[in-house]
Amino acid sequence: MAAATIVHDASEAVELCASYGLYLKPITKMSISVALPQLKQPGKSISNWEVMERLKGMVQTHQFSTLRISKSTMDFIRFEGEVENKSLVKSFLACLDGKTIKLSGFSDILKVRAAEYKIDFPTRHDWDSFFRDAKDMNETLPGERPDTIHLEGLPCKWFALKDSGSEKPSEEVLVKVFKKFGEIRNVDIPMLDPYREEMTGRNFHTFSFGGHLNFEAYVQYREYVGFIKAMNALRGMKLMYKGDDGKAVACNVKVSFDSTKHLSDASIKKRQLERQKLQELEQQREEQKRREKEAEEKKKEEERKLKELEELERERKREEKLRKREQKQKDREVRRNKKKLEKMQAEEQKKLQEKIRLEERKLLLAQRNLQSIRIIAELLSRAKVTLKSCLFHIISRATKNENR
Repeated sequence: MAAATIVHDASEAVELCASYGLYLKPITKMSISVALPQLKQPGKSISNWEVMERLKGMVQTHQFSTLRISKSTMDFIRFEGEVENKSLVKSFLACLDGKTIKLSGFSDILKVRAAEYKIDFPTRHDWDSFFRDAKDMNETLPGERPDTIHLEGLPCKWFALKDSGSEKPSEEVLVKVFKKFGEIRNVDIPMLDPYREEMTGRNFHTFSFGGHLNFEAYVQYREYVGFIKAMNALRGMKLMYKGDDGKAVACNVKVSFDSTKHLSDASIKKRQLERQKLQELEQQREEQKRREKEAEEKKKEEERKLKELEELERERKREEKLRKREQKQKDREVRRNKKKLEKMQAEEQKKLQEKIRLEERKLLLAQRNLQSIRIIAELLSRAKVTLKSCLFHIISRATKNENR
């Protein structure tokens, strides 16, 4: 789906659901083809941009809302143009269809053909003939008859619950918007079912070129008249959203009738069974994941405990090694101190023996001195006696001599 475009003139918009700011605005597209001449000079080419600017200039006072190239070949350039209102389409076609363009540098004239854009939308004949000829359809059953509209390219934000803070579309809002045409039997927004992508293998989250998230939906009416009213109202229309600030934007929505029995009772029941199986499978997967997680956590806990034990063992060994080292250091210190003490004792003993020897020598010398003194005293005593004796003899002799 194309990106949402700004709407400057909403005068032709038809109310769809005013409480959610949703309206239907006529599609005002036209197809413009410009026939290209045969290029005779090699290397010379026609500028698509110049052709586009000439087309814009041909509509005089009016201007295109959008104008883009849809196809470009050597023979023609096809444009898709869009204007603000349906009433302007005829005046634009009158200014363009059958006219010619003269480009600078080219002698040939370019012919312009313009027509109202043919909208791809199913007719009553399309769905009536489809369900009449389909052999696998039972038109008496809901979902197997023309009662379900299939919509693609709906902007999610436009169908979100107000003040919910979510940008996801709501089935409640979808019912409120489309019940205008008749009583709704059922609706389905596939993207809201978390199991739908796995069930169908499709991706229901789609983006427009503007980057906004779009969704597809199925709306089933209880009566055929509701389906007819809705299809007639949506034919040739695009969806418009008007905000609280009065600004409006619009986008194209693809509308078709459901031909797949999407909301038939059998299909709904089948999806419910598939969803139930997937839920059970998911529960089994969750249970398996839980067991695997528990086993992983148990393994991690065992590994953690083993690491703790290994760490404790390493710590014990480190402490044991440190204790042995300290013990060795203590033993070494004890031996060193013992040797030092023995050395000191030996030195003290040596000093004591030396002192004893010196004392003994002193004593011996003292004894010898005393003995010498005694000998000298004895000798002196003897010398004194001898001297006395000699003196006595001398005196005696002298006396005798005198007497004579």
